[in-house]
Amino acid sequence: MGTFRPTLLLTRPRPQSVRFARDFRETFGRDWPVVISPLIEIVHLPATVPGDVGGVLFTSQHAVAALSGSRLPAGLPAWCVGPRTAAAARASGFDVQAGAPGDAAGLVRILQDVGVRGPLLYPRGRHVARDLEQALAPLGIPVLPAIVYNQRPLPATQEALDLVGGPDPVLLPLFSPRSARLAVREFAQARAPIHAVAISEAARQAGADLPVCQWALADSPDADGMMRAMARLIGAGNAA
Repeated sequence: MGTFRPTLLLTRPRPQSVRFARDFRETFGRDWPVVISPLIEIVHLPATVPGDVGGVLFTSQHAVAALSGSRLPAGLPAWCVGPRTAAAARASGFDVQAGAPGDAAGLVRILQDVGVRGPLLYPRGRHVARDLEQALAPLGIPVLPAIVYNQRPLPATQEALDLVGGPDPVLLPLFSPRSARLAVREFAQARAPIHAVAISEAARQAGADLPVCQWALADSPDADGMMRAMARLIGAGNAA
């Protein structure tokens, strides 16, 4: 019986895909086959950023990068989703108060518990899985959204299309509902056996039209949760 080694197909923006591929290979083997085909490109947008705010909400590193060069005061308090976003905000001079481990829902719980008062600037992408402005409105926390980057869709590379059109198994992580929808657009006619890992139930539902032979769901909505889900899937494949 051969070892189950499906080719890892990464569709996140290229910098995030390269980093995840490195971490994946450190865990599962440096010679593991990987194909990178970004279906999203991050494009910074000009935005008017208000200066009179009590803090900033960061749900991604992209938002931190997009605010580089803004005239926000140094040391402004920031609340972040994920350790990488928190590290990026800290490196950019923000005073990181707390970080939610995985998603925007966790950040809402933190803000509710500590009784944050606004207004809070919310730099975000054009497409979001959860709108913090709406989520925080019932708590009476005023939020000032600013769309500072776009997640521009990209076509799949020919290498990726050849991969999903072939006979060999593919490991496809889906890191958001939007990336899942873009994967459906590009890979709906795939013939390869696709083993998909979704970061959330919403991402799994968004990818429901993919021809997936096996699904796994992350136990936490972050890169570590995705890695654990892939480990379970790979382990099950080797045990079969």
